[in-house]
Amino acid sequence: MGFSRKYLSADGLMESVSRCLEEENFKEVIGSEYTWRDCVMSGLAVFGLKCASLLQFEQRKAEEPMLRRNLRTLYKVERAPSDTCLRERLDQVLPSQLRRPFKKIFSHLQRGKVLEDYRYLDGHYIVSIDGTGQYTSTQVHCKNCCEKKHRSGEITYYHQMLGAAIVHPDKRVVIPLAPEPITKRDGATKNDCERNASRRLLMDLRREHPHLKVLVVEDALASNYPHLSLLDSLHMDYIIGVKPGDHAYLFDWVKHLKPSLYSQHDQEGTEHAFRYYTDVPLNDAHDDYRVTFIDYTQTKKSGQQLHFTWVTRMTVSPEKLYPLMRAARARWRIENETFNTLKNQGYNFEHNYGHGKENLCSVMTMLMLLAFLIDQVQQLCCKHYQKARQIRGALYSLFEKMRGLFEMIAWDSFEALLFYIGNPRLRAPPQDTVEAE
Repeated sequence: MGFSRKYLSADGLMESVSRCLEEENFKEVIGSEYTWRDCVMSGLAVFGLKCASLLQFEQRKAEEPMLRRNLRTLYKVERAPSDTCLRERLDQVLPSQLRRPFKKIFSHLQRGKVLEDYRYLDGHYIVSIDGTGQYTSTQVHCKNCCEKKHRSGEITYYHQMLGAAIVHPDKRVVIPLAPEPITKRDGATKNDCERNASRRLLMDLRREHPHLKVLVVEDALASNYPHLSLLDSLHMDYIIGVKPGDHAYLFDWVKHLKPSLYSQHDQEGTEHAFRYYTDVPLNDAHDDYRVTFIDYTQTKKSGQQLHFTWVTRMTVSPEKLYPLMRAARARWRIENETFNTLKNQGYNFEHNYGHGKENLCSVMTMLMLLAFLIDQVQQLCCKHYQKARQIRGALYSLFEKMRGLFEMIAWDSFEALLFYIGNPRLRAPPQDTVEAE
């Protein structure tokens, strides 16, 4: 088994994350019996085990000696802090200090040739970006909370994050990248907040992956000149939605032009009709910034229609229109296969694991996304995880089984635990742990 392939199992991934934390420059607390690595890995275990709350994690840890033993063996946690201590320590971690494990796991996927199956349209990797809410309150808040002021004088405090994932039109498994917290400093409006956070996310993505061939897909909020010109400067291609209400100048402009036309029918008899216009201005304020405007209508045999409009600066030809459309519509995978999975399949995304005074809310979200990335990699690469998932069916059922066995039985590896679930009548796991699909 190759070096990188070895690190695409749960045991290898945990070892890799633990090493990344050792390389990070955390300032240890004098007199504390808990290391930063133990605190961060304990936080990761909360989401790896899909605990409903930090209090539940603390109670199970106190009641089940096997859980403490397995934390040491599988999560590399020598001493797990109490829930109160865990909140206090993680509140002091900067979200940026948790980017390293995301990058390391991504490099294992590259070296293990797993990412090759995600190449699309001239070797691009489709990166879907979207924002989502993670916390809201009218009372509890921190200095990083965004604020919404109501006419009544009441203030709603909230946290949001900007998520990003590599997606593919033919694959349900997504590869999440490190998310970017949206904070109070990003502005007073949704447009400003997402735009500023997006700038940080994209610049970090290009800095960490300087040669990655990226095709960004986003909703119409992102189709503004500052954002698109940033993508150009970072050498990232894009196909991004536009709407008549936000781009009246563009839609009025193309009304007076003769479009290029193309259509095709698929095996189900659905018609895919395209009208496209090259070298048109994005808006009146930036008349010299020219794009290709794509107008697409899907018509099923029943007569049901869907309609979308996008802009891109990629070279467009008739044979590229259909794959470009599929790339643009793959944007929804960050909502359906990422955010909805985190909300509905056991990750408890909308639960408040603690707010803190500094960074706790954002740090807990980063750890949840890291646990999700580890699960996604196993779903792609680990045959024991795949078999266990097949046996248990729904994700939440697999997570419940894993958590119960984690608390009751001593395990020397995640491999043994997953093998046990996937092969109920057998006990001894084989040596070979990971293989590509």
